[in-house]
Amino acid sequence: MRAPNESTGRTTGRRITGAAASLAALAGLAGAAWSVRNVPAAIGGRLAGVRAERAARSPQFRDGTFHNRSDTRTTVPVSDRSLVRELLFGKQKRRPAAPVPLLRPAAETNIDPARELNVIWYGHASALIEIEGRRVLLDPVWSDRCSPSTAVGPRRLHEPPVRLDELPRLDAILISHDHYDHLDMGTVRELTDRQAAPFLVPLGVGAHLDRWGVPPERIIELDWSQTHQVAELEITCTGAQHFSGRGLRRNGTLWGSWVVAGRQRRAYYTGDSGYFGGYAEIGAAHGPFDVTLMQIGAYDRAWPGIHMFPEEAVDAHLDLRGGLFLPVHWATFNLALHDWSEPVDRVWAEAKARDVRLAVPRPGERVVVDDPPAVDGWWQAIA
Repeated sequence: MRAPNESTGRTTGRRITGAAASLAALAGLAGAAWSVRNVPAAIGGRLAGVRAERAARSPQFRDGTFHNRSDTRTTVPVSDRSLVRELLFGKQKRRPAAPVPLLRPAAETNIDPARELNVIWYGHASALIEIEGRRVLLDPVWSDRCSPSTAVGPRRLHEPPVRLDELPRLDAILISHDHYDHLDMGTVRELTDRQAAPFLVPLGVGAHLDRWGVPPERIIELDWSQTHQVAELEITCTGAQHFSGRGLRRNGTLWGSWVVAGRQRRAYYTGDSGYFGGYAEIGAAHGPFDVTLMQIGAYDRAWPGIHMFPEEAVDAHLDLRGGLFLPVHWATFNLALHDWSEPVDRVWAEAKARDVRLAVPRPGERVVVDDPPAVDGWWQAIA
């Protein structure tokens, strides 16, 4: 026969264990709830009211959504492979083998404001254009993940080379479209507090900014081929071949590319896009460009219409009548199945074959467009 105190002790122990398990489960639920608390806000706003009425008048808008100029499928079947199997078991080297080298922009010297044109690439598609004394920030994403959640989603492969509070006074902030790797709620909110610059965005994207507290007077929404003047710069929203969406709904906002034109200097940024005939038209209407910032990464045979392959990016650069080619949309987030270094290896080879001027900066490095650094293959040592 068990002693009474032994039975009581085991019962008490079971109760304590059960209580501890319950507390652990509650803590887990609380942690999960905390990690997704901002997801509804991060998904953003929806077209409504005056904004929806304006969208409905756009040539790009019909049947309740925005469209590319030509019929474009987001994905196409690829019969000789399984994307899921390749994602889980593929042999690609999708991450660098060592830390990505970061630089802090060196101070400018011997500046002629009338001729100034520099680019600082911060990683992925985030970059600063310094043009004729003005500062234009492209697709800023400073968060750890490009995702509506802070707990899941593609995570950075390197830190931003500078903090948001270290950016210079900005004259304009341009957003190409509303995907999470180009439009980030946390970054937008901090820039709203720290800067006074307007946000220039394609039609409908202002609904997200509005929900995140950007003042209405700082939201400038443009359709393709529309221009807005900011601080003696003419900034034009131009076409792209892509899609949009931050939740279950697709193409509720427009996507685009950007022309940044000063009195003497011109820059172009592709945003995300498949190769299309619009590049030659943009080059004819707005070029030649001293520098083009070209999307080169996150491509695949399964989505050829919405992300250019590196060789197509060189085609587009030539269509645009570009001078210096500066590749973006690589190195920072793992968004496709190719090797981490493959996009820039391929674009370097294609640029050499076609005699295209190329600069491949480290994140944070200032590229003086008239005197760019020689391509040194820095990424190959860590690939």
